Amino acid sequence: MHPLSNLFLAIVLLISSLKTNAQSLNPPSDLRVDLLLNADKVWKNGVPAALSLQEAKQSDSTYQVALIANQNPYFSWVVNDNSDGSSQTAYRILVASSPDNLKANKGDFWDSQKVIQNQQTGIIYRGQKLKPNTVYYWKVKVWNNKQTPSDYSKPISFITDSIIKPYQTAHQPLVKSLEKPVLSKQLNNLNTLYDFGNDAFAQLKMRIKSAADGDTLQIHVGEAIDATGRVERKPRGTIRYRLLKLALQKGEHNYDLKFLADERNTGSKAILMPDYIGEVLPFRYVELEKNDKAIIEVQRYVVNYPFNDQASSFKSSDTLLNQIWDLSKHTIKATSFTGLYVDGDRERIPYEADALINQLSHYASDAEFNMAKRSLDYLIYHATWPTEWSLQNLLIAWNDYLYSGDIRTVKLLYPQLKPKLLLALARPDGLISTRTGKQDSSFTKSIHFSTFNGEKVLKDIVDWPQKGGFGLPPSYPGETDGFVFTDYNAVVNAFHYQALICMRDLALALGEKADATFYRQQANKVKQAFQHNFINPDTGTIKDGEDTMHSSLHANMLALAFNLVPIENKAKVIAHIRSRGMACSVYGTQFLLDALYNANEAEYGLQLLTSTDKRSWHNMLRSGSTMTTEAWDTDYKNNQDWNHAWGAAPANIIVRKLMGVEPLTPAFGTIQIKPQPGTLHSAELQLSTLHGKINVAFTKTTAQFQLKTLIPPNTTGVVYLPKETENDKIIKDGRSLKAISDGKFWVVRDVKSGTHVWEVRY
Repeated sequence: MHPLSNLFLAIVLLISSLKTNAQSLNPPSDLRVDLLLNADKVWKNGVPAALSLQEAKQSDSTYQVALIANQNPYFSWVVNDNSDGSSQTAYRILVASSPDNLKANKGDFWDSQKVIQNQQTGIIYRGQKLKPNTVYYWKVKVWNNKQTPSDYSKPISFITDSIIKPYQTAHQPLVKSLEKPVLSKQLNNLNTLYDFGNDAFAQLKMRIKSAADGDTLQIHVGEAIDATGRVERKPRGTIRYRLLKLALQKGEHNYDLKFLADERNTGSKAILMPDYIGEVLPFRYVELEKNDKAIIEVQRYVVNYPFNDQASSFKSSDTLLNQIWDLSKHTIKATSFTGLYVDGDRERIPYEADALINQLSHYASDAEFNMAKRSLDYLIYHATWPTEWSLQNLLIAWNDYLYSGDIRTVKLLYPQLKPKLLLALARPDGLISTRTGKQDSSFTKSIHFSTFNGEKVLKDIVDWPQKGGFGLPPSYPGETDGFVFTDYNAVVNAFHYQALICMRDLALALGEKADATFYRQQANKVKQAFQHNFINPDTGTIKDGEDTMHSSLHANMLALAFNLVPIENKAKVIAHIRSRGMACSVYGTQFLLDALYNANEAEYGLQLLTSTDKRSWHNMLRSGSTMTTEAWDTDYKNNQDWNHAWGAAPANIIVRKLMGVEPLTPAFGTIQIKPQPGTLHSAELQLSTLHGKINVAFTKTTAQFQLKTLIPPNTTGVVYLPKETENDKIIKDGRSLKAISDGKFWVVRDVKSGTHVWEVRY
């Protein structure tokens, strides 16, 4: 063939290839079975093992894997189409009994065929009956709205449990990751200090060379260092310290040091560490005393529930805010060490209040949903004593459905959720009370409550600690801002109202229309009674209860957070809230900041987030903690610890309120993007969801507000832009746009997927 002919043919083939590639659609990714990513992974005592599920199943050794117990598991995936307005219009799933069958596109257990549907989450398995203790293999392909097909995804496998059930929440095993110190230094007395950079629940691993048997090495392990740079031997509160004495063997050896269990967190109500992991201790520092031995290596095994560090990111023009984000995100990862939401290391007990904040901040940090489901299931049957925390089960249940789009846990627990509303404690106008003699044995049994820390009935908590504190003088005011407890109080009934709203919406999602109507009517009745009984007619603020005129921060912030304040009273309530500052615990700030951002008080919200007062997240950093603490300072709670996720509210507040990214429909099918920058000049966020990554970045000047958004395929957005005047000019992707005026915002609805650039020119 003539050389020119060869050249012509090559050009034709290249053009054809470019056209084909231009029309091709990337295959789906992030395949999940029952919401689990990496269902095909294998671990040995928490450490990743390079084995397939089938190899692990056939091995004589014991490995850890995620077991799927559901007879009809759910499948989901992420569509990878970067074109604007892209969406999935069809899919085809293959489930096979062997890799060879799947490779040959033979779905011998299920071939869904081409299903004309845009659903990509919660796809119910409809194939042959799954067998127990069996490995299956699956893949999926999709078509977009241009009818362009993708290739099949990478094959993924999963293994079923020994017993198949109608439904059981799946979960991953706990995992270990080996870390080296970020810094080591010689101390004046020949001791050596190793700093791992942050606090984590971990185990210590060392490699040492000794000249003789019987030498003893003293090892100080702790969360804090003293003024001289040594590991703090007598830390305040329950900040952790442990002295280990290691008997050395002659020669070079590896040592896996064991921590003894602590009676404070291994009691009957505590979540115990599984045998395949062993006991852990939270620590950052290791100090080797009089180190004249040949220390070859000091490392630690960090233990946590699987966590995707790349799932979320945040960066802003405020360096302190960035540090608070890092602090909160690391806390969520580190405190997952039991696989359930617990109160930290002091008790290792699940509490509803901890779980609610942990749940929201976990969603803001990683696209992981089953830990919240398992924690809700546990808490339903292991109730704790505060009244409000029983009601918070309903908030947790609603968040579960809203963020995961998977209502199976709620459906299973629905009969048990109903008593958690505490309707048995209501009077005719709907308000509830724990102090009017209605807590009989049938009531406590209905909510699965038994004696807890000496309490035999529910009691109102408002905030913690209450007056008197722990190990502090009886006159200590506590964290309730002087709240006056009466028979019927505003905080409990604010939570009761919000629980009814959540139950109404869950009933609708479950198709329980009669229930939904009842809960709507009950919520309306409670709201009317709340406003009639708890609003001070002279000041317009919210009273703590019927028989007092005292208005605490808590009564007002909860009413504002849950939309119980009439429009005409909002300015007075907000002014009162601002006058009280941070007069609540780290737990209370979840609702304080929710209230402020819901009321568009972004500047004050940011002021509290970045405060440098003693009652601040900055103080946690200043104290030396790298996880959020149980209280603002040990001065406020004498037995506090340094690893409490209920202090990590900034993680979800930054995502949900400051950057304004929240799901309006389950699993982020419709996404709200409502940034409230306050005085912040710029910020950018990445958040992973079941539909893919959401990216939001803004810059703010006196002349304009610019926003860049990336909305994943198969979703739509509702975008809010800060408004200055009615004459603002709105521009989307270089073109002028008419937007709807809504208070302090311009609103654009039905925003298609893809990348968009927005401007508000003032």
